[in-house]
Amino acid sequence: MGMRSRVLTAAAVGVCLAAAPATVAAAGGGIDRPAGRQVLPAGDGWAAYGPGTTGGAAAARDQVHVVQTRAELVEALGGDNATNRSNATPKIIYIKGTIDGFEGADGNLLSCEDLADPEYSLSAYLTAYDPATWGRVAPSGPLEQARVRSVTNQTRHTQINLGPNTTIIGLRGALLTGLTLMADTANNVIIRNITFEDARDCFPAWSPTDGETGNWNSQYDQISVRRSQNVWIDRNTFTDGDNPDSAQPLYFGRPYQVHDGSVDITHTASLVTVSYNRFAGRDKVMLIGSSNTVGPDVGKLNVTIHHNVFENVYQRLPRVRFGQVDVYNNHYKLSGDDFQYVLGVGVQSAIYAESNYFSLGQGITADKIIYDWSGTAITEKGNWVREGWRLPRHVDLLAAYNAANEVPLGSDAGWTPTLRHGPVLPAPLVPLATALFAGAGKLPV
Repeated sequence: MGMRSRVLTAAAVGVCLAAAPATVAAAGGGIDRPAGRQVLPAGDGWAAYGPGTTGGAAAARDQVHVVQTRAELVEALGGDNATNRSNATPKIIYIKGTIDGFEGADGNLLSCEDLADPEYSLSAYLTAYDPATWGRVAPSGPLEQARVRSVTNQTRHTQINLGPNTTIIGLRGALLTGLTLMADTANNVIIRNITFEDARDCFPAWSPTDGETGNWNSQYDQISVRRSQNVWIDRNTFTDGDNPDSAQPLYFGRPYQVHDGSVDITHTASLVTVSYNRFAGRDKVMLIGSSNTVGPDVGKLNVTIHHNVFENVYQRLPRVRFGQVDVYNNHYKLSGDDFQYVLGVGVQSAIYAESNYFSLGQGITADKIIYDWSGTAITEKGNWVREGWRLPRHVDLLAAYNAANEVPLGSDAGWTPTLRHGPVLPAPLVPLATALFAGAGKLPV
């Protein structure tokens, strides 16, 4: 049987599984379905290293929950959002319907004004720190302190803290909006089959020395992994919904950016697999390593990124510091004037990019896929590019980058991936495989 036939057969099997009814059994006030107890397959990327990733698969019946509100989600995670990160009891949490991080104790939605410190207002902030009068120095003083207190208020409410040994999985149509799932010192976590939407920051910070003219920077990712190992993020969809950064106003001549990353992996986190997700209509997507400082991150930040779809997204796909990052069999569908780059080669990074497929819109060329963020080398092989209406073809991405830039990057990232589940597909088959299996709603839950 040829490779194409094997892929099509696998696809047909996957569709049948998705259509099959799942077993449902009473379990501790909730339900228990096979997908909820599924563990990361052996060898499936860096998250399979060491003990592997099992999430809440060992959960007792009374630790299987179905939640429909923010309060129920916090309760299922241990009962207190401030301390849930230390709750290592194995647990499986099914998300049903829409949960909004701005939901208040009475069930009504809070506004940004509700979370703001009494001494903060955006209009006062814009007046006080206008570069024309304040200059190009960092904001300081009572009003900036009030903004920071406002961020603390929002973080306390919209950042949902996970503990170790946790599986969070969406039932059909599950949506988490206006919140961050934070895995900080939370080893062995699985997050699957959820649409994440609009993790907005009510109180972005003005950074006047960020870039040539300054930038607004926001606080909240949709999923943040910090100081954690063995994390599997699989078959989710990430979007800004009807609140894209492109629709935000300009302040101080710069976009008022209210979103940060989709999946950021930082602060010594490692052994993460990001598979079969869909990232759509976002600016910043995936930051791996948040500082150029040589220190605790060395030897960490090892991540596998495979069979994802990146559609109409602009940068950090991913941007990498320090880690050994395996990027293979992903489909990049890129367009728009705001596009910046795909693979950010940062300090001591070791990206291995193999058999990815790049569909490039008008004005985007192969030499723009790689960007040098003070790195030295990247390994790339078997990648294909379709530019506009031209026929797809194999392209040496590194050669294209080096031909267009004065300082070349080396071709050997210094390692070869060994943790891969199944054969690497030839790049021309990647669009079909990812269309069938990537994104929320593709699991039989």
